[in-house]
Amino acid sequence: MNEQQKINGTIDRFLYQDLESGYVIFVLGTGSEKATVRGKLPPLHEGQEVEVGGQWVYDPKYGRQFEASQCKLHLPTTTSGLKKFLGSGLIKGIGKVYAEKMVNRFGEDVLKVIDKNPTRLSEISGLGPRRVETIISGWQEHKEIADVMVFLQDKGLSPSLAGRIYKKYKHNTVPFILQNPYRLAEEMWGIGFKTADEIAQKMGWRVDAPQRIMAGILFAFVQGMSRGHLYLEVQDLKKEVLSLLALEETEEHLKQVKGALTRLYEERKVTFLSRGDNHYFASMRCYTSEKGVAQKLQALLAQPSPYQFDINRYYKELNVPTDSLVLNEKQIKGIISALSEKCTIITGGPGTGKTTLIKKLLTILEKSRVRYKLAAPTGRAAKRITEGTGRSAATIHRLLDFDPITRRFKHNEIHALNVDFLIIDEASMIDIFLAHSLLKAMPLNAHLVLIGDIDQLPAVGAGNFLHDCIASGTIPTIRLTDVFRQAQGSLIITNAHRVNRGEFPTSFIPGARRDFTFIKDSNPQNLIGHLKKIYTSTLQSHNILPSQSIVLTPMNRGSAGTQLINHQLQGFLNPQAPAQVMFNGITFREGDRVMQIRNNYDKFVFNGDCGCIESINTNDRQLQVNFGHRTVTYEFSELYELVLAYAISIHKSQGSEYPAVIVPIYIQHFTLLQRNLLYTAITRAKRLCILIGETRAIGMALNNDKGIKRNTFLHEFLATPDESAG
Repeated sequence: MNEQQKINGTIDRFLYQDLESGYVIFVLGTGSEKATVRGKLPPLHEGQEVEVGGQWVYDPKYGRQFEASQCKLHLPTTTSGLKKFLGSGLIKGIGKVYAEKMVNRFGEDVLKVIDKNPTRLSEISGLGPRRVETIISGWQEHKEIADVMVFLQDKGLSPSLAGRIYKKYKHNTVPFILQNPYRLAEEMWGIGFKTADEIAQKMGWRVDAPQRIMAGILFAFVQGMSRGHLYLEVQDLKKEVLSLLALEETEEHLKQVKGALTRLYEERKVTFLSRGDNHYFASMRCYTSEKGVAQKLQALLAQPSPYQFDINRYYKELNVPTDSLVLNEKQIKGIISALSEKCTIITGGPGTGKTTLIKKLLTILEKSRVRYKLAAPTGRAAKRITEGTGRSAATIHRLLDFDPITRRFKHNEIHALNVDFLIIDEASMIDIFLAHSLLKAMPLNAHLVLIGDIDQLPAVGAGNFLHDCIASGTIPTIRLTDVFRQAQGSLIITNAHRVNRGEFPTSFIPGARRDFTFIKDSNPQNLIGHLKKIYTSTLQSHNILPSQSIVLTPMNRGSAGTQLINHQLQGFLNPQAPAQVMFNGITFREGDRVMQIRNNYDKFVFNGDCGCIESINTNDRQLQVNFGHRTVTYEFSELYELVLAYAISIHKSQGSEYPAVIVPIYIQHFTLLQRNLLYTAITRAKRLCILIGETRAIGMALNNDKGIKRNTFLHEFLATPDESAG
């Protein structure tokens, strides 16, 4: 085995840097010579003095390089190194301009001045008191985080993940983790049980430690929620936990899992339900949310309406066509129900007149001087209903007014919404937690109108809110089924309804618009070739820009998954950019389309929001994303919240419409092929829908109309009288 070698020098520049994994390639100045160094190393910056240990290797393409496995950091001592170090953006408040000024003024003593005598920084022209304070706090944070980062990286964490943990817990990071590393999986988004467990194992925790088993149970609930479940059957839960913990199904281990469940139950972190011979556990959050939704809906239905509309008069008026607006019987029934019932559900597919119904209902409410609010789960859905009705609509999050200080919605059971009628569009997208927050803010005398397409995929989040409300039989529900004549001229709408009936889509109907195409191809490797032709030719023939189109696919992985398609389309549609940054294997470039993948209430951007990267500032280590209505700034350390969005999953597309939608469907997607998945994808298209793939795969989707059953009890809770309701 070769003896490890060491080289010292100053980092001159980076050739490659992945901020998530920590893998870097950089040029190291070693006196009169320079060396190319590569390896997975701690966070580094230009101008930093380092000692790296490893071996010299020969790369066939790039020649002689130093493969580093160890790295010791030293503060720079030369003026040139200090300028690069301070100008790297490492310390808040100092960029390249002020780094130059500071080193010119204080020379090699500049770091001593910042550390021991920071008031002298006011000697630099342009450095006001506020910026000096920023620099002082930035320097203290840099010193503190250095020790924490060494501790965390010793436990195998990537630099990006270590930075996120420090950002949350600050100086309490080390004692917090030493006490119980498994709490990371509970309290931090994106850190699962596996990561917390790796830290714990390196700290010497036993595999059957009670804290480990309880953490495994709680993570099993998280995994269940990712599949839509609010409850897990006891035997399934035990098997899943033992598998997660890599423990054999012995009597002793089952006893330990049972003991951990008992402790979690006593701590009110989980609850238990029995239904006949079946027994379930749920996290307390899931149970209280679903139970709370049921109780509030029951209370809402039990409270008489204070509004006395002349139903007979409106029924007669609605049957008389006005301004070329003709309502069918079911639309009229939906409006009458909304006026007379405290809660109404209106569901229907594309072209069945849901938007027309809403417009007419709002006109009546406006003439009656009834206060109403119009909302939808996402910004894209809210924009659609605004464009369709000509009335202002908000997202549910904005309607409830999230307070970043208390991290709660301002409107709740204590401070209710000031509204008489609340109309929610795209209600099928609402998960149980958002439904609970919304209903808590509903005044009991108000009317609630839920509008959505029940045949679409259920919400991305946990629960089955709209489906269960309808299944309970307790809420008046009107289903719109008649497709209007103008909608019948679209193959997109025609095929959406064909798919919903289990029929194969067609590419031609006499007299219909040619807005639907099926490209038959059984080889996913040909997909990028089809996409290039579509983006260079097909879209132009329909007067659609590439930026107005999107690829919707069932899965994230595989040759027809979002990850590979995004990489390929980025190389084709946005190959070069003035600036770019690498994070977790993804290269983000100016001009890229990106998507937010978690709710961030501080930035007020939410899971599924799409935008475009406006700028990337490598000095400030920030990028800006334009989400249409506003621009949001991301630190490089926050890029785990973004992914490329030239292609997104069909699930993430709910509530959106795009001028052109391209849908690859292959047998490799078989685990997710369902009728409602294909239906949802087609109904996202406004002007053009292109299916690419295998006839057999489409047939599999059409034949699977059962979907994936979610473990929920809202329908049962609603159908059962509750003494606490009302």
